[in-house]
Amino acid sequence: MAEESILVFSTFPDAETARRVGRTLVEEKLAACVNLLPQVESIYRWKGKIETASEVMTLMKSTTWKYQLLEKRIRELHPYEVPEIVSVRINDGNLDYIRWIEQSVME
Repeated sequence: MAEESILVFSTFPDAETARRVGRTLVEEKLAACVNLLPQVESIYRWKGKIETASEVMTLMKSTTWKYQLLEKRIRELHPYEVPEIVSVRINDGNLDYIRWIEQSVME
């Protein structure tokens, strides 16, 4: 069902790191697909200062029942002290694609 599918956002410092982490998550069946969106400019507050950074945004498709394992693995692989890991439920979409997401992360 679509309500069990999720889209997880995370940023990485460079494409090589994002690619390595994304491949691992797909190989381990924690994500069905990881899209890399290069050259995202981020402006954020960190330790009391305003910072800017060039990053790579990733969009990961997974399921609610895999989320805890996915988040744990991202934290293990991610180089940031506090990585961005934000999940949103997919409420509607191409049902064939949604089924593919769910089938791709089944054990």
